Amino acid sequence: MGVTKLSRRDFLRLCAGSAAAVSLSQALLPELARAVPAAGNPPVLWIQGASCTGCSISLLNSVHPGILEILTEVISLKFHPNISAAAGDLAMKVIEETEAAGNYYLVVEGAVPTKDGGIYCTSGEKNGRPVTFLEKVTELGRKAAAVLAVGTCAAFGGIPAADPNPTGCRGVREVLSEAGISTPVVNISGCPPHPDWIVGSLAHILLFKEVPELDQLGRPKVFYGRLVHDNCPRRQYFDNSRFAKNFSEPGCLLEIGCKGPQAHCDSFDRQWNGGVSWCIKAGAPCIACTEKGFPDDATPFYARMPGVPLPNITASADAVGIVLGAAVVAGIGAHLIGNIATGRLGGKEEER
Repeated sequence: MGVTKLSRRDFLRLCAGSAAAVSLSQALLPELARAVPAAGNPPVLWIQGASCTGCSISLLNSVHPGILEILTEVISLKFHPNISAAAGDLAMKVIEETEAAGNYYLVVEGAVPTKDGGIYCTSGEKNGRPVTFLEKVTELGRKAAAVLAVGTCAAFGGIPAADPNPTGCRGVREVLSEAGISTPVVNISGCPPHPDWIVGSLAHILLFKEVPELDQLGRPKVFYGRLVHDNCPRRQYFDNSRFAKNFSEPGCLLEIGCKGPQAHCDSFDRQWNGGVSWCIKAGAPCIACTEKGFPDDATPFYARMPGVPLPNITASADAVGIVLGAAVVAGIGAHLIGNIATGRLGGKEEER
């Protein structure tokens, strides 16, 4: 593209290394501004289904002001249920006009209820009839240039799809696929996702007119390509079989529920709240909120995982306990032998 001087390699390097002082939105803003076509800013529709609005809050509460410029100057945010002034018939009209004009990008937040025709979540009325979110997602998704499924609920169903899932909630990609819609879908999972993951994914699409390289779950590899466990600052504790038994202890958090061995994201580098902290740094175990199957596969949050890969072996969590117990016994035995040998305990006293 002639509109930007930023190569894909530079872009990926920027995304991977933006964890430091400035947000990704600030770093990408100049390049995005250059990429805006002369015909006008790319129109974006943001719609919400079964969600808590936490993903919007995560993005809009970013401590970096760059996101405001992106939403108001780089893209043309036609509708957002929380920040748009339009409501009711006027909002429906804006959405319909954007849809009719075409060449827009669709951001979906929240899962899609599908049971009973999707009647458990509606997004307005048309001709006196409620319009379900299921209808809206398929209708808008069919004509969109690309779809961003923001948050684990939109990506995989998330909390609304947790057992017993009475409303039949599902992820956007699955819903569009079953409807025979081939529009590219980028899953930006997380409960909530990091603002940089949203901005970076959107920026890639706008800059290069294609979706970023995705993993098998449809997530951008640049943000979800690494395992939390392999990059955890407490990894050395794991390698040395030192496990915390409560939240105030140093040590690997595996025994109190950490799901880092099955979680993929770069929170360990990027961190949250302006690069200040993240779950494990705050002493909380990773609950793998970026993964498909969350939260069912991650609960109970503060109990050991049923299977844990230990260094050089694979063992169940119970086996971990046995290994730990054996290590403790071995340590106590060695300590006793040492004390006896040095005369501090046992036989040496008797010999005296």
